[in-house]
Amino acid sequence: MGKRKLCFQETLVSLFVSLVFIFHQGVICQDDRSLDNPAANRLYNQFVFDKISNLTEVFEDDIKRELGFCITNVKEDYNEAFNFSSKPGFLNACGKTTKGDMMQRICTAAEVRIYFNGLLGGAKRATNYLKPNKNCNLSSWMSGCEPGWACRTAKDVKVDLKDDKNVPVRTQECAPCCAGFFCPRGITCMIPCPLGAYCPEAKLNRTTGLCDPYHYQLPSGQPNHTCGGADIWADIVSSSEVFCSAGSFCPSTIDKLPCTKGHFCRTGSTAEKNCFKLATCNPRSTNQNITAYGIMLFAGLGFLLIILYNCSDQVLATRERRQAKSREKAVQSVRETQTQEKWKSAKDIAKKHATELQQSFSRTFSRRKSMKQPDLMRGMSQAKPGSDAALPPMAGGSSDTTKKGKKKDKNKLTEMLQDIEQNPGDTEGFKLEIGDKNIKKHAPKGKSLHTQSQMFRYAYGQIEKEKAMQEQNQNLTFSGVISMANDIEIRKRPTIEVAFKDLSITLKGKNKHLMRCVTGKLSPGRVSAVMGPSGAGKTTFLTALTGKAPGCTMSGMILVNGKVESIQSYKRIIGFVPQDDIVHGNLTVEENLWFSARCRLPADLPKPEKVLVVERVIESLGLQHVRDSMVGTVEKRGISGGQRKRVNVGLEMVMEPSLLILDEPTSGLDSSSSQLLLRALRREALEGVNICMVVHQPSYTLFRMFDDLILLAKGGLICYQGSVKKVEEYFSSLGIVVPERVNPPDYYIDILEGILKPSTSSGVTYKQLPVRWMLHNGYPVPSDMLKSIEGMASASAENSAHGGSAHGSVVGDDGTSFAGEFWQDVKANVEIKKDTLQNNFSSSGDLSEREVPGVYQQFRYFLGRLGKQRLREARTLAVDYLILLLAGICLGTLAKVSDETFGAMGYTYTVIAVSLLCKITALRSFSLDKLHYWRESRAGMSSLAYFLAKDTVDHFNTIVKPLVYLSMFYFFNNPRSSVGDNYIVLICLVYCVTGIAYALAILFEPGPAQLWSVLLPVVLTLIATSTNDNKIVESISELCYTRWALEAFVVSNAQRYKGVWLITRCGSLMENGYNIKHFPRCLIFLTLTGILSRCAAFFCMVTFQKK
Repeated sequence: MGKRKLCFQETLVSLFVSLVFIFHQGVICQDDRSLDNPAANRLYNQFVFDKISNLTEVFEDDIKRELGFCITNVKEDYNEAFNFSSKPGFLNACGKTTKGDMMQRICTAAEVRIYFNGLLGGAKRATNYLKPNKNCNLSSWMSGCEPGWACRTAKDVKVDLKDDKNVPVRTQECAPCCAGFFCPRGITCMIPCPLGAYCPEAKLNRTTGLCDPYHYQLPSGQPNHTCGGADIWADIVSSSEVFCSAGSFCPSTIDKLPCTKGHFCRTGSTAEKNCFKLATCNPRSTNQNITAYGIMLFAGLGFLLIILYNCSDQVLATRERRQAKSREKAVQSVRETQTQEKWKSAKDIAKKHATELQQSFSRTFSRRKSMKQPDLMRGMSQAKPGSDAALPPMAGGSSDTTKKGKKKDKNKLTEMLQDIEQNPGDTEGFKLEIGDKNIKKHAPKGKSLHTQSQMFRYAYGQIEKEKAMQEQNQNLTFSGVISMANDIEIRKRPTIEVAFKDLSITLKGKNKHLMRCVTGKLSPGRVSAVMGPSGAGKTTFLTALTGKAPGCTMSGMILVNGKVESIQSYKRIIGFVPQDDIVHGNLTVEENLWFSARCRLPADLPKPEKVLVVERVIESLGLQHVRDSMVGTVEKRGISGGQRKRVNVGLEMVMEPSLLILDEPTSGLDSSSSQLLLRALRREALEGVNICMVVHQPSYTLFRMFDDLILLAKGGLICYQGSVKKVEEYFSSLGIVVPERVNPPDYYIDILEGILKPSTSSGVTYKQLPVRWMLHNGYPVPSDMLKSIEGMASASAENSAHGGSAHGSVVGDDGTSFAGEFWQDVKANVEIKKDTLQNNFSSSGDLSEREVPGVYQQFRYFLGRLGKQRLREARTLAVDYLILLLAGICLGTLAKVSDETFGAMGYTYTVIAVSLLCKITALRSFSLDKLHYWRESRAGMSSLAYFLAKDTVDHFNTIVKPLVYLSMFYFFNNPRSSVGDNYIVLICLVYCVTGIAYALAILFEPGPAQLWSVLLPVVLTLIATSTNDNKIVESISELCYTRWALEAFVVSNAQRYKGVWLITRCGSLMENGYNIKHFPRCLIFLTLTGILSRCAAFFCMVTFQKK
């Protein structure tokens, strides 16, 4: 207890003595006794440290102004460089060496400013001369001005370290610089070496004549001048000898210890760091070898990629089986509910009251049968359905007839019900002939009741309504049961009738007719065939029906249901089957049809009903045995070409259209497949669908299956429009008779093509056929077309009563020069582009009365479809990841981190490699699906949902690919920055380049898009790293995403270099024009670039699409 009290008293005495010397003399004089006192040493060290630390208040504003680009927090960075509180031993040693006048040898703020101004001004070792000052100039140059030496001020001069204006006179007692300090050439004071530096006293190398380890020479002519201390602290290139060497650590600026085993020490380390468990760290290790982690990650990721490569199909197959079971349950539930319970109830009631129903209602149910009937019944069967001749005998007839009719009708009803009970799954149609006008009036328009469920719902619903009207006062015991069959209303398709009158299409800029004076009508419930030779304008005719003819002037009228309305107002219930089979090859048949049904059927339609629609289409198209087969692509074989064609048609059938337009659906199909397809279309026509299709050379059997025919001649002129049954009769009236065993459509097309000539007795040429048809129907005929008919010049005046008008003829180009023709082509192309843009942005009100799923719901559907597609493309994805792994290994091994540039070279390669590889991958998202998008957008699907789903699925790559690359690059390159910082930068970089790739994929074809994807990162990186002082280049580099990514990488790494690295950090960042505070801004710029590029890509996708 007495000893502790004695020490405490001695400490207080020392403190008092120290304070006296500090405040009254400004100098601390220590003798050997006081230096041996630990308490006094601590107080002395704290005093010196406080004096040095106070310099931050003087330089803080200057540092923020001049060095704000490389220093974030002045006090924090200053403490990390000059906080000697943990190891202040060199201060005690210097106090002993200078005999207590150390404070008079430390540089003031003005002298520190001189040194660092010279350093930032570009002073190198070869020309390391500071500006002349009071102590060192041309007239006064003492030994203290030499490198490694310093002098003191006079004893009676008080030194204010905060004085940044006046340099004190230091000319007395010049001596070598203390260890732990450095004394620059040109000033006579000492500056503390920062933490991480090793500044021992220099020793003369007799061989080289240099002062090791600092490499400065002794001045000539001064034999008493010896080697002093350190002479410079600058960047690592200029003053590498001051930095604590790699493999060692320096806890203070005068101590250097070797790294022990299990630890590693980088250049400028103040403490040794523990190695990871699996890392290799021998004694004096400069860095930990964490390649083992990279190999483990490579093996693990490779194993996962192998599993993904081989098992992705199995995962999808299992999922599809589960979904198939769910759909089967839905179908079974609907069928049990609708076809068993309701049909059974209706059947029992119908059997029980069959006689009463026959007496009360004049209604018959009959199945068409190909059997001989009596003469009277044969006459009735030949009458049109719904006409008076087709009506059954009414109650007002004779009693015998009535009794016979009752008996016959009763038998038919019983047979029909028995057949339903025996064949509940039969979908063959029934024909309902209604005698009552009121029932006929309220029957579904344009829709034949050809399914059992719809027939019974409708029939018994009408029975119940009429029974209730006639027997209001009677209590029907079976009405409640019958109403069960009418719980679900029949879904009615709105009918669309398209009439076109005097339709003409002229190419803009050339005044060339593509179609002229076409008049006709497409009726609901009928299948119309458009035929004609090549160049007759069949596809142009279909385009005109949809209301779009880009680059053309369209005249005439197109009436929809008798009104002048835009056909685009009904696009939700219009199906268009393109000539090419635009079907997703990496989906199954059922998945393709199911997606189209979910997106285009009414949103309020229950899922079981949608399932039944898809099932009906699959069965009608004969695709049951391939429903779970992949459609296939060019690289991967799938279903046959005929089945693919039927899937192409089924995509439009599942949306239950009211108008179905098909462009050559039978091309490439054999006769049996064509008949199967046409039977399915005829069943659709029974639902009231208006079907129009272009056909090339159909067989006679197929030809007879059409209801109407539109025959076009070259130049877009119509030769016939009407019933197929009357086409031969019409051409026979013109003297064109089809020979025996010759297919009529082939014969007519050969005549229109000019291959065959009509018989001379007919007096008709193939050029006269369009005019003959117009005259036959009383349509107005242009005068120039009348003159083309020989011997009919006199008919010109006669046809004036028909309203003939002179239409512009096709302008010949015989006298047109090459320049004129070229200018016409340019104008035509410009008009086409202009009209295409107008069509893409034009919008018309919806008159289809169908509410399809909204954007969010369609986004979910697109997301599900894209998820399946990406899983099936897992092998391609695995190859992409493998390439990234190899790139990370190569760049991480070859481009080691350089302390001088903070790894800028390796990061430059990283930016180029990641940009290139991720762009090439992102191009596939839109380049390969352009045709599919054009078709789906034309059908009314949401472009926004499509784009967002694509982008959302690609977010998986945005998250995983940086991790894959970094797992190799980081563990082979081993930078000082953290994994998290590098990962965040890579995520923003991948997000940015993915958006740019979207825009390239949409704007260009696949070939040019790939070329741009390769050139952009290379060129932009060269611009971003250019050292040219051209202001234009600098302005462009500020807009390059590669500069922001590279700056973020370098800054994240530079933040880890502290202490002795401060000057190196500032010099490197200043040379490259980077700012250590711009790390968040760089990430924001990369993200904004990704967002803006996505907006531009979406705009281009909507604007430049081809519908």
